[in-house]
Amino acid sequence: MAKRKDPEESNLDQRHIDESSSAESSSEDDTDMLDVEFEWFDPQPEHDFHGLKTLLRQLFDVDGQLFDLSALAELILAQPLLGSTVKVDGNETDPYAFLSVLNLQEHKEKPSVGNLVQYLLQRSATNAELSPLKDLLAPLSTARVGLVLTERLINIPSEVVPPMYKMLVEEISWAIEEKEPYNFSHYLILSKTYQEVESNLDQESSKSRKKKKQRLGAGKQASPAAFYFHPEDEVLQRYAQFYGGFDYVNQEGEGQSDSKRTFQELGIRPQGHMIVIEAQKFEPAVKETEQYFAQG
Repeated sequence: MAKRKDPEESNLDQRHIDESSSAESSSEDDTDMLDVEFEWFDPQPEHDFHGLKTLLRQLFDVDGQLFDLSALAELILAQPLLGSTVKVDGNETDPYAFLSVLNLQEHKEKPSVGNLVQYLLQRSATNAELSPLKDLLAPLSTARVGLVLTERLINIPSEVVPPMYKMLVEEISWAIEEKEPYNFSHYLILSKTYQEVESNLDQESSKSRKKKKQRLGAGKQASPAAFYFHPEDEVLQRYAQFYGGFDYVNQEGEGQSDSKRTFQELGIRPQGHMIVIEAQKFEPAVKETEQYFAQG
């Protein structure tokens, strides 16, 4: 059954995607317009398992092999009235995007969740900005943490995300009224960022420039800037109690960045990212996210 859509979200139903290709004999681009209708659905256990598992693998990146992604996908699908998927060809197709929340306290005895919690604790220990997570996820903690998982295929527009967050807020409110275990004190959003890195293929040609900089005393180097795979994270973390990035356990070889070039000269180095928002600030954060993309 399709999710309800608000009238202001109807402009996402028909989205024009430009597909430009340049002809060798002309400097002008030939542009085709593709109409894509996005639909929001409740998670469907009979249709979404493989699609969700693929999106989870993309979210966890090189550390995906550390988790039982099948069990996590099944856990998401076991709560079909909470969370959303985005599809373009009807309910029986694979999702192009999803968003859901898992109660870490409720599912702590499940091996797949216990393993994930230990991973989050270990990774947070590598960044002082994430150190408060240790107390929130401690065995005797009274905090009720909801783990927000969301991912979308690379070419799916960010505008599909605010409706999913808005519907999640509504669904959690309804679930609380029904005494369901979703009265969270904190939301932990697991996401990812990336840094641009110089390609190994270009390093030989830049060695002389680096040596010259060193001779000029350029020994101090600023930390590389982080860029967002999920633009909404920049808005959400304005409301965060704390947030920060972390390196993946399975670090890729330096040469892997060359296969993930964002520009001709640069590759990218993905990193994990966590955002923790107190429950009373979650809905205002979601509302600002809606406004942010509406302005775009």
